[in-house]
Formats: sequence, C-alpha cells, structure tokens
Amino acid sequence: MKLILRSLFQFKHGSKFILALLVICLVIRLLPYFAPVRATDIAQNQLAMQFSDRNGLPLGTLLTRDQEHTSVVPLNQVSPQFIHAILAAEDGSFYHHGALDMKAVMRAGKEAIHAKRIVSGASTITMQLARMLDPVPRSFSGKLSEIWLSWRLAAGMNKDEILSAYINRLPMGGNIYGVEAAAQTYFSIPASELNLAQASLLAAIPNNPTYFNPYEHWERLKQRQKYVLNRMVEEKYISGAMPTAASYTARTHTEKVVFQSRPQGIIAAPHFLFWLANQFDKAQTEENSPIRTTINRPLQQFVEAQVQQVISSLATNNVHDAAALVIDNYTGEVLAYVGSPDYFNEAKLGRNDGVQALRQPGSTLKPFVYELALEKRLIRPNTILADVPARYAIPGARLYSPTDYTERFLGPVRVRIALANSLNVPAVRVLEKVGVETFLERLHQLGFEHLNQTPEHYGLGLTLGSGEVSLWELAHAYLTIARFGDATPIVSTFSNSRLPTPDSPLPNQTIWQLITNILSDNHARATAFGVDSVLNLPFPVAVKTGTSSNFRDTWTVGFTTDYTVATWVGNFNGEPMRQVSGVTGAAPLWNRIMLHLHEHQEPAAFPLPEGLVQLSICAISGLRPTPDCTSVVQEYFYPEDKIAYEGDNKFNLLPEYNEWLAKQQQSSLVSTNLRILSPHHGDLFLLYPGEEAKQKLEFKLVGNKSLPVEWWLNGEKLDTNSANSLFWNLRPGKWTLEARSGEMTDKVSFQVELANIKPTRRGFSISNSQVNGNRP
Repeated sequence: MKLILRSLFQFKHGSKFILALLVICLVIRLLPYFAPVRATDIAQNQLAMQFSDRNGLPLGTLLTRDQEHTSVVPLNQVSPQFIHAILAAEDGSFYHHGALDMKAVMRAGKEAIHAKRIVSGASTITMQLARMLDPVPRSFSGKLSEIWLSWRLAAGMNKDEILSAYINRLPMGGNIYGVEAAAQTYFSIPASELNLAQASLLAAIPNNPTYFNPYEHWERLKQRQKYVLNRMVEEKYISGAMPTAASYTARTHTEKVVFQSRPQGIIAAPHFLFWLANQFDKAQTEENSPIRTTINRPLQQFVEAQVQQVISSLATNNVHDAAALVIDNYTGEVLAYVGSPDYFNEAKLGRNDGVQALRQPGSTLKPFVYELALEKRLIRPNTILADVPARYAIPGARLYSPTDYTERFLGPVRVRIALANSLNVPAVRVLEKVGVETFLERLHQLGFEHLNQTPEHYGLGLTLGSGEVSLWELAHAYLTIARFGDATPIVSTFSNSRLPTPDSPLPNQTIWQLITNILSDNHARATAFGVDSVLNLPFPVAVKTGTSSNFRDTWTVGFTTDYTVATWVGNFNGEPMRQVSGVTGAAPLWNRIMLHLHEHQEPAAFPLPEGLVQLSICAISGLRPTPDCTSVVQEYFYPEDKIAYEGDNKFNLLPEYNEWLAKQQQSSLVSTNLRILSPHHGDLFLLYPGEEAKQKLEFKLVGNKSLPVEWWLNGEKLDTNSANSLFWNLRPGKWTLEARSGEMTDKVSFQVELANIKPTRRGFSISNSQVNGNRP
C-alpha cells in the first residue's frame, strides 16, 4: 500500500496519474480472482435439517431454500470404505498431484487424438469441486475458469479440506447432496456406518446421478458399482491380503443391499419443524442433523388424529381449524405440537400455525388476575364479590357493561365460584382493584410478550380477552401455575439453551396452589358447566376455558401434576362458529388428550394450599354457618381472617346489589333475607304545595313471598295485606320505615320536605341532595 501511495504522489500530474489510478482500480477489482480460496470461504451454511423425536424416531427433513437435501459431516465421520470408493472411482491419485493431474491430462489427450473423440476425462476431485462451486458452460473458456478456480482451491486448502468439501456436495440422485444425506436417505444410517457394498453403490452414483438412479436403474447402478470395486482393487484399497481380491469384489458386487429408505419429507409435526427451524435461523446456529427434539412421535400422531376427528365432528357448526400443545410439567419439554388439522391443505389455510397465531384469549387470563389480587391481599379467599350489573365510563366510548354470554347474574359470589364459573363482572371488579397496568406487568412476566400495547388500549377488558395472545404463551403461563409459580422456559430440543427465555415472576407458592385448587374444583364450576361436563375427568385436573367475542375462538387450557395441555378451536379466516363455546369446542379435544396421557397411570393429587386454614361457611353469605343456612361448604382463609370469621355473622348486601335484587323473583338468597329496595336509606323527597294527594311513594322490598309482611313507619304498623309493596302518600317529616316478615327485618330512613315552588310536571321529584351514590 505504501508503494501504491508513493506511486500516486510521483505521478499526480497528467496522464500518468490517471493511468496509475486505473491500474490500481483494476488490481483491486481482480484481486478476489487471484486470492486463494480457504475452507471457511466455501462453508456450507444452507443445509437441510433433519429432525427426530425424543427417542430417535424420524420426524422429517426440511430442505434448503433451493429445495436440496444437504447434510454436512466431518471427514473423520465418514466410513473409510466410502472414502476409498470415491477416490478410486473419481481420482485415484488425488493425494499425489496438485489441482491438475498432468499425467491424466496427457493420457486423455493421447486417447482423444487416437480415437478422434474423448475417451476418458482428466478431471480431478479439485476440478470437480470447482465445477460444483461455480458451474460454467462446457467450453474452452469455461474449462479455463474451472482450472483457475482449482488452483485457487489448492492454494488455500489442504487435501483433506478439499475432499471434505467435495464429498459433502456430491450429487447423489434427485435433490440429495452429500454422502451423509445419501446414507440417511437410502440406508437410514449415518455415513460413518457404511459397509463396502453400500459405500461402493453410493460412490457409483455421482458419475451420473440420473442415469444411475437406484430406484429406476438398478442394473445400471450395479454395473457401475462393479467398476468402482475393480478400481478399488487396482488402487489396492481392497488388498491382496484377502483370499483373493477378485473373489472378494465379486462377493461384494453380488451382496444384496436393502434400501431401507426412510419416508421422504415430513412424517409428523410439520408446524413444529418449521417453527423450530426458524428459531435456529434466528439464533444463527449451525446445528448438526439430525436434530433431536423433545416431541414424542406416537403422542404427536395421536394428537394430530384427534384434532382432525374433533374438527370433523364440529363441521356443521362452521368449525374448520384447531391447534394443540402438550408439555411435560417437570421439564418444560414439548411433547406434541399441532398447528392445524392438515398442514398440507393450502385451500383450507393449513399452513397457518394455530399454536403461534395471535388470537383473543377469552376468559383464559382470569386466573392470573385473581392470583395477583390474592397475592397483594386486595381480595381474600373468602371474599364475596358482586356478580351484578355494572357500568364503567370509558373516555370517548359508550359505557362499558360487562356481562356473561348467558346475560344472567348470580348476585353475591365467593372468589372460588366467580373464577370456577368464569363470571365476567367479578373478574372486571377484581381487575379494577389490581389496576390494568399492574396486571399487564404480571402478564409480561408470565411470558405474554405480544401484549405490547398500553394499559389504556386494553382497559378493564384485558381480563376478558381484549388483547391477543398465542396458544404457546397461554400454555407457558399455565405451566407456571402447574409448577406453583416456578416459571420455566418451554424446551423444544435437547440442545436449545440458545433460545430466548421469558422473565420469571417471583414464586408465591401458596396462592398458586389456591388457584390450582379452585380450577380443579368440579363442584365449584357446576353452575356454569355442570358436574359431569367434559372438564370433569376421573383424576385430579385443573382447567380453564375461554371464548372470544362473537365465538371466533374457543380455548381450553389445563394441567395435572404431570402434563399441561392447551387446545384452541376456531377458524383461521375469522368466521364465527355456530353454537360453540370453550366447553363444546376446545374442551372435547383437551379431554381426549388428557385421558390418553393418563391412560396407564393416574396423576398424583394436587397439594393443598400451604399456610391457609379451611373453615366451614354458608355457601351464600360466606359467613360462619347459622341454623337457617341451607348449604354449608368448606373454604380457605388466611389465618389472620379466622378471628373475624368467628365474630361476624351478619350478612348485609351493599346498595350495588339493588338493581339485581329487584329483578329476582325467588332465590335461596332472597328466601333468607329481607331487603327494602325503595326508598333508599337517606333519600330526600320534595312535597309540592297542592300536590299532597297526588304524590305517592312506593315502599318496595324483596323477600320470601310465602310469609306475610308487616310495614312499620315511625313505629306505627301500616299494612299486612301487601307482601312486597304498597304506596304511601308523602307527608313532611323524618321517617323510619321497617319491614318485618317472621324473624327477618330490614329498616331504612328517609326525609320529606315541602318545596318552595310548584312542579311543572306531574308526580313527585327527588332533590339533588338525594343520597344514592351507588345507583348507576
């Protein structure tokens, strides 16, 4: 470089400078054509990827982007028999000459002159490698280019490196390239295990892969094998130490070789293989084939069959697609991965991967908001939640009124009942306590990386599925529940430590155990699902379903102590299904997989929540049972709540229940409680002059219709004939209204004042000072 710069300074004026500059540019341009070629320069990066299951059973081969089946194997992992066979067949003196074999060139020239045609070639292995790397026309200029590249290869690589590059690129028929790919394809063995008969057959193919195709031209190939064996004798690779080289060659030539060809292409788990190959691409790995995955092929094929059968049974409900994922709880290993009913059916969008696709998860995120609220002590295991109509103001939008798809409300419910029956309003109330931002942070910790919008974007609907997640993310999150808060990455191969892992949330084992206990309580979810639904299995299992809006997606995710199973049923094209929910869509598929997994051995029971105490409560009130309690159940308590449990035995519903109570005709709750719905405690009414006879107030209550009701106003008995309501003429004053029915009673106070102006419309008016802040 110093000489070049010095020359430029010497000839910086006139045409000499321009000429020198042109020469330098030309040298720089041509420099790559003079540089030696080294092994790293021609490394094979685009390789076919072969996959096996956890027990070595083949899953399939993914070809290179050029649709080639190529595998690379080091020279020391190739059978010496094949190395000897290919050297004898293609270049017997490879280790004794340079890029060109001048003796062979002279011999070929003499034979061509004498016969007036080309009788034999003089192409060396180095020249053949040059032709593989840079195919050129078979012309004089093309031959010169081939020779020039051969010299560059010889200058930059030793003989073993050249031979290794050569045998890994050999055309072996069809789209098969390299000895390793050929050995695996034709004999189902690695190249290191080739015997003489197999090796000599494979060494015969590259001379003309189409002409010597083993499946179509067996006899031709056998003749070429005989030539290879004879050449091995001549080159003394088959030595005279044997009885006779000729007889040994003859026996080898006639030895029966069975082509135990493994099925071509993909045998099982196509979505998984393509997803995994993409992960390796992202990690820029040079994984050697075959890649041993964690998939269990028999289980994979069972799940694939069940996906197809379930979809077939739901076809009349406009259901076309499904996906499933099975994970080992102890190791995090993927045992089965089905992305669609048929990967190869392009007309039905079969290549869409339902395991990785982003869809609305419905109610499947609810367990995580309850866990977080319990962890932060915002609710207790024995908390009573209001499943009643609720409305939330959303800026720029209509009032948000969450409902269940049944459009019914259960009134006061325990946390266990709310979660087990997947009630929407209680879940939204709990999220309101937790905060959307805090909940979103927890979901990120659990691995929901695609929930990447702001908390305002999702709002309170986040717990009902307003975001989009994948089945993979859901399965991983439920795996964390199954491990009681101990997060672990999902493992897909036995060497994938390079793959990214999500952040682990801090374990809170007791609360996760409580969530598991609720999700595995068949009786707790009986209101929504019944006792004998497909979610009820003959062994302990925790499970949650989900249905997205307009019935476009149904989910079922659950686990035993051994396995986590996640299923999705829906339509890739977004069409809504007909009369299909989580329990009728994805749950039957989940049920079949779970039963199959535990066919020979039942899972262990889930451990009980540690550190919590179990107490008897009245199922309706959540309080210590009284003699008139019709249903007593067991519930968990924090130890510090035990004192309040023993002392408090009064059940009062807050005003937020009024609208719901007014719509109840008769229920177990109403039968044991008397409630004045009108007027409200603290109400103030205005009485206009001259309207005294027309302004009436309705006294209304809910309670047991089978018993008579007594109305008392300021200690005076009013009426015993009306069970649930009566009308009273307004009179100024402070009033205390009491309703009595048997041993039940309820009392409210209100006030009536004279107004200063006459009303402009008929009827009574309520002043702005009326106390009723909880009314919608």
